[in-house]
Amino acid sequence: MPPEYQVNPSSAKPGEAVTVSAPDATCNPRYGSNAQVRIVFTDAMGVEVLNTTAPMTDKGGFAFTAEVPTPTAVGEVAVYAAPEGVDWCDDTGKNNRAGPGEDELEMASCAKPMKPLTITK
Repeated sequence: MPPEYQVNPSSAKPGEAVTVSAPDATCNPRYGSNAQVRIVFTDAMGVEVLNTTAPMTDKGGFAFTAEVPTPTAVGEVAVYAAPEGVDWCDDTGKNNRAGPGEDELEMASCAKPMKPLTITK
């Protein structure tokens, strides 16, 4: 699964700094030495106001800080963060992260993980 992440603070104004971060996983997901996390902010009007990548550790930890873009609509922003280039929802039925001979994996929901960020004036 993608790393469990948090958004701090939970409320901000356009131009203020917000940090999206996750600790390293307790298992070893083996994302690799050049791993990246995709971070997307979608504002209350449905406009994608930020879409970028940031460095991530082999174990999925990351910390990304950005200013809330000026044109962000007041209301709730959906913050999405997940490892870049990893297909969590492979519809072929083959898990692309598990090697041969490993334990059977249970299918999971393909809903995108989202965290809220409230934008105020």
